[in-house]
Amino acid sequence: MRASPSSVPGSTDGPRSLPDVPPPAVGRGVVLARLRRDLERLERRRAPGTGVLAFGVPDIDACLPDRGLRLGALHEISEAGAGAEFSALSALFAGGIAARLPGEIVWCLLRRNLFAPSLAGVGLPPHRVLFVETGRDRDVLPAMEEAVRHRGVAAVVGEVATLSLTASRRLHLAAEASGALVLVVRRWSTGSERLASESEPTASLTRWRVSPLAAPLQASRPPPPGLHRARWLVDLVRARGAPARSWILEAPDATGRLDLPADMVHRSVPSPPTRLRSA
Repeated sequence: MRASPSSVPGSTDGPRSLPDVPPPAVGRGVVLARLRRDLERLERRRAPGTGVLAFGVPDIDACLPDRGLRLGALHEISEAGAGAEFSALSALFAGGIAARLPGEIVWCLLRRNLFAPSLAGVGLPPHRVLFVETGRDRDVLPAMEEAVRHRGVAAVVGEVATLSLTASRRLHLAAEASGALVLVVRRWSTGSERLASESEPTASLTRWRVSPLAAPLQASRPPPPGLHRARWLVDLVRARGAPARSWILEAPDATGRLDLPADMVHRSVPSPPTRLRSA
């Protein structure tokens, strides 16, 4: 299977495979019935409540009011750049977050175009994920709401183009009741669809945007052999009680953790300019 195109040299393949194979058309009732049957197998004793999942990057955690992503809440993720319509980076961003939670993950999507080895590369192997294929975009949110109400689920990820204020409130309230983390990956086919959706308010606690960046060339030393972790621009577009911020980060490693690039962490602080004094 072919992975979605990437404009970043040396970056790993995203979690999208082409071409998309449309699933057989099924009704919403059939999809929800199958989902309930599969969720019964995941049901386990888990007390509802809230917690926090830290990113492990001090600069990001210090910027967030809860010092990390609040569990039992709704969070949004989108993507910018040439390959934004595939949402490959935003899916990896969501997968890396979900990978660091203990328990089962439910991933609701329109069609079967996720590349499972890429998710496994950020710490989320297929045996931990229950994929729910709806066949219709409008059925993704009801499937997410059904999944998040089950106590045996650690996180629910859903891929949608449209997220209304009412639907996001329902998801957020369901997440608060169960204690599960809910991640909505926004997938837009056109720029006009993106502009229309980005301006609409939602009940999400945080909103993130991921963009690809090319690694800087270092003329003083040859590049090390092998593939390198891709470099992303991660924007905190909106968060309750926190200002908007941006970071240059390395893509999630095999445990799902983001990191600051080594050349940015260990570089020396430039000396202040010398002021000339008049005689």
